Amino acid sequence: MVFRISFLLIALLATAAGLAPARFDASVQWLLGGMLANTGWLYLLVVFVTLVFMFYLAFSRLGELRIGGADAEPAFSIPSWLAMLFAAGMGIGLVFWGAAEPLSHFFTPPEGLAPASMPAARAAMRYAFFHWGLHPWAIYALVGLAMAWFQYNRRGRGQLSDLLQPVLGRHHRGWAGRCVDIAAVVATAIGVATTLGFGTLQIVAGLGRVLGTPSGTGVQLTVIAAAFVLYMASSLSGVERGIKWLSGFNLALAALLLAMVLVLGPTAFLFDVFTTTLGSYLDHLVGMSLRLSPFSGSAWVADWTIFYWAWWISWAPFVGTFIARVSYGRSIREFVAGTVLAPSLLGFLWFSVFGGTALWQQISVVDLKPVLDTGYENVLFALLSHLPLGTLMSAIALGLLVIFFVTSADSAVLVLASMSSDAPGDPPFLRRIAWGAGIAVVAAALLVAGGLDALQGLVTVSALPFALLMLLVIVSLHRTLAHAQRVRRRREQRMRHALERWLYGPGRGRDAPTRYPSE
Repeated sequence: MVFRISFLLIALLATAAGLAPARFDASVQWLLGGMLANTGWLYLLVVFVTLVFMFYLAFSRLGELRIGGADAEPAFSIPSWLAMLFAAGMGIGLVFWGAAEPLSHFFTPPEGLAPASMPAARAAMRYAFFHWGLHPWAIYALVGLAMAWFQYNRRGRGQLSDLLQPVLGRHHRGWAGRCVDIAAVVATAIGVATTLGFGTLQIVAGLGRVLGTPSGTGVQLTVIAAAFVLYMASSLSGVERGIKWLSGFNLALAALLLAMVLVLGPTAFLFDVFTTTLGSYLDHLVGMSLRLSPFSGSAWVADWTIFYWAWWISWAPFVGTFIARVSYGRSIREFVAGTVLAPSLLGFLWFSVFGGTALWQQISVVDLKPVLDTGYENVLFALLSHLPLGTLMSAIALGLLVIFFVTSADSAVLVLASMSSDAPGDPPFLRRIAWGAGIAVVAAALLVAGGLDALQGLVTVSALPFALLMLLVIVSLHRTLAHAQRVRRRREQRMRHALERWLYGPGRGRDAPTRYPSE
């Protein structure tokens, strides 16, 4: 039922976007305007509460609990684990927005700052860190930890509805649970299709820069069709082969591109940007987390922060389920460090290098505003063209985009098929094929319907139900982990008492006085 209904809803969505793109885009924007006017604050509160909760788990005694049980051993090494997390969670988005977002904030800054000013440059980097740092990874970590715990420690099915069993009771397998699973599958499919749409736009821009190919809808659809073949081949080979190998290779390729831009660009300036922005980010963390603009009426927070929070929330079932599959054997403290802190630091470094280079070029070398006005997808390649070995780095960036496209999509296919299957384990072959084709068609339809506007609007609207579900997941997970900790503590006490009886004799504890026959 979950598969049939969710796939039908996605098919209807793609049909509406393809047959009546103008009306579809207008409807999405109308829904988006109403939602932002009334529920934008909800996204900010939910995400901030999620971040606080994940740090609470890491630093409390609950952090000692282990996914899979006390004797569970990790299935992947730490480098392979981090590579798969990073590739599935943010890879293609970082490449798309790494240079474009800080440059956009520089010209249209938040907080009423003067455009193209030094305060605007500092705020541009700080908000890029904010949008790609601790908050999104906390969203992923919450769902990933809950999915992993209920699947490996409570023998669940790997469905999102299982996470609500402590709250809903037996109803988590009834109509309420199925509605939760359907909403999660639909939100995930839309979020993944949105990201693939971004990736397609930038791949087409890269092909035009490196090979001189034309741009346009026809080329975009060709890229999506070619990527469909690649990501289905990778997905069908499984996590242990295709997805693991591609993720590791792509992380190495990303490190190479990062190092080249760092060395060939303004190196000392970029390290200064990283240090200064990290301090400013930590100093303003709470204020940015809860910032809206009710008095000025500015749409900046809605256009950027709330869109990002909705994007991460819509990706959370997909990335969380994938994180759960590869995180067996990790303690909760290790899990939070690996899924929140480590990827955030990598993201900070990426934005410092690419965003810092873009701002440095804008201030000191060349005016990138005309490039930005043609589309976000063109900024990265324009930036690389003004550095030594620009053509080579553009080719590397294009390869990086293609592989990130494939790793994101093949992980999504595997997860969507698993989320829409009642049986645990690897999902059926035909179901993977169906979801692979489904997200490709939705991405193509949304690009035809309205490009970035339709993509951003739909993902923000679709994430609202799951934002509410995340609060229930927090309550459910805390109840479950607190119970597991009590059981663990009682087991340790029984073992300690048994050891004391064995050492000191029956009826005697460790502190009982020793009596000798002469006494």
